[in-house]
Amino acid sequence: MRFDEAYSGNVFIASQPVYREAQAVIYGMPMDFTVSFRPGARFGPARIREVSVGLEEYSPYLDRELSQVRYFDAGDIPLPFGNAARSVEMIGDFVAKLLADGKFPLGLGGEHLVSWPIIREMARAYPDLVVFHIDAHADLRSEYEGETYSHATPIRKALELLGEGRIYQFGIRSGTREEFRLAREKLHLYPYEVLQPLKEVLPGLAGRPVYVTVDIDVVDPAFAPGTGTAEPGGITSGELLAAIHAIARSDVRVVGADIVEVAPIYDPTEQTPILAAKLVREMLLGWVR
Repeated sequence: MRFDEAYSGNVFIASQPVYREAQAVIYGMPMDFTVSFRPGARFGPARIREVSVGLEEYSPYLDRELSQVRYFDAGDIPLPFGNAARSVEMIGDFVAKLLADGKFPLGLGGEHLVSWPIIREMARAYPDLVVFHIDAHADLRSEYEGETYSHATPIRKALELLGEGRIYQFGIRSGTREEFRLAREKLHLYPYEVLQPLKEVLPGLAGRPVYVTVDIDVVDPAFAPGTGTAEPGGITSGELLAAIHAIARSDVRVVGADIVEVAPIYDPTEQTPILAAKLVREMLLGWVR
């Protein structure tokens, strides 16, 4: 991908055309090669951009406007269809370039496997990295149907890389007995809820670099049905927005983020990509400093 010219397709609302002046870079990872139920997340990044035109550029929650943050939309990484291993390496190389250039990476997925190479590169750049994993699913399997590259394995890979105690899971309500046992023993697990436990842990992480990965299915399908593996019993869209704002108002140092698993085909109302676009706006205004 080239960074010396603006992306020629649809871009996220109010993104600027010059990469070198940007504080943050939005990029898409159109991949759903390993999903276990319903495909379609490869179309998420494009639709999140397209519906962003319906947003206001001002956030009343944070009293900031998008004009106050310089960000560049690099478009989608041209991932080779069906090749998960090569796609993982390409995502990692892309994020490494962003970090070398001092940019805040904000990724749009795509299935959740795309977060693994990002976390790997973030850990290289920030040796004391902490990960916030906000999701309905534990994603702690060592393999799924014989495949180690799966949307069910990214947090297990992150655990093996980072070690115990550096991953905080919020909103988890689905997984195997083994995954929940592992999460309780080696991670900080806060099942079912997001906002209240998040508020409790934030003060103890002041100053730490934090990477935040958000799977849209943490939200109940009543609010976000457009996802591949919908899981009833989730949080409201309002709680997820409040969680983003709680992080923004805390003393942790967010160094990157992603939103994954938006599959627009399952949501003719488009409330799912619209929610994702609003989350991106709030992340830009609250987390890019």
